[in-house]
Amino acid sequence: MRFAPRAVVMTAALAVVALGVGIVLIGSGDFPMTPGEVVSTLLGDGVPAQEFIVQDVRLPRVLTALLVGAALGLSGAIFQSISRNPLGSPDVLGFGQGATVGALVVIVLFQGSSWTIAAGALAGCLVTGLLIYLLAWKRGVHGYRLVLVGIGAAAMLTAVMQYLLTKASLVDATQAMLWITGTLDGRGWEQVVPLAAACAVLMPLALGHGRALRMMEMGDDAAYALGVPVERARVVLMLCAVLLIGVATSAAGPIVFVALSAPQLARRLTRAPGPNLVPSALMGAGLLVVADWVAQQAFGERQLPVGVVTGVVGGCYLLWLLVTERKAGRI
Repeated sequence: MRFAPRAVVMTAALAVVALGVGIVLIGSGDFPMTPGEVVSTLLGDGVPAQEFIVQDVRLPRVLTALLVGAALGLSGAIFQSISRNPLGSPDVLGFGQGATVGALVVIVLFQGSSWTIAAGALAGCLVTGLLIYLLAWKRGVHGYRLVLVGIGAAAMLTAVMQYLLTKASLVDATQAMLWITGTLDGRGWEQVVPLAAACAVLMPLALGHGRALRMMEMGDDAAYALGVPVERARVVLMLCAVLLIGVATSAAGPIVFVALSAPQLARRLTRAPGPNLVPSALMGAGLLVVADWVAQQAFGERQLPVGVVTGVVGGCYLLWLLVTERKAGRI
């Protein structure tokens, strides 16, 4: 079993940062609490007011941010490894847009509840994933073909989103725009429990195929020669990634650019080859709780949806990535 000290240390550091920022975020707000008071309350030693604020108001939101960020980071690492392309992210490939279209159909056509909206987002993501896989199939799924098909699907799904918004009433359009932006406001245990259950099943399944994914990065022929059932492993990994992006989007809306940037930042920190699945998940969790803290605290009393913060930062990162890849001659 290989042991890379830097990768282990950086993975532990990412976990500490994500949990530390989460504790700080729980203590922030109109009822401020120190990190020590937050920890004491989580351990059951807080006063009733603190227990209510932590357990019922702030902890579900922070747990949602951690789980959504981890799901996005892990799904981004899987797709970037399968496509062998740094732009092979669910944001670029159209899976997030598919989930958004599914949610908009429920909002605009059926005026659904939060549960049906979440179900529509998950169904839209699954249908989009199936269509992209079938369209990209030609004696296997090549990385660049997957990216090109995904970009085309994303463009068409964006047009469908805009059409649905033009057909919505003012109330439905307002609700849809708030959901499309991506927000953690009002998230409670009803979002945390199913999200945690899905992550508890999908994340170990994806991590269990980590060795196969590492071999597949060398090419299908090399992976076959090393005994990896390439197509079966690819289908399982893509299904896990699509379901992760679907449940994350259903819980918090389409949070953009976390799935794109988290795996690449994690790889730069660990300097380890391979997909870096665990560091990517922890980096995604850390990025989202930091973005949520910025959204709540950086603009005074005016709070922003977390999707706005990730969109601005992620857009700058995408421009930098495109310039870097162009200078390196890869695009």
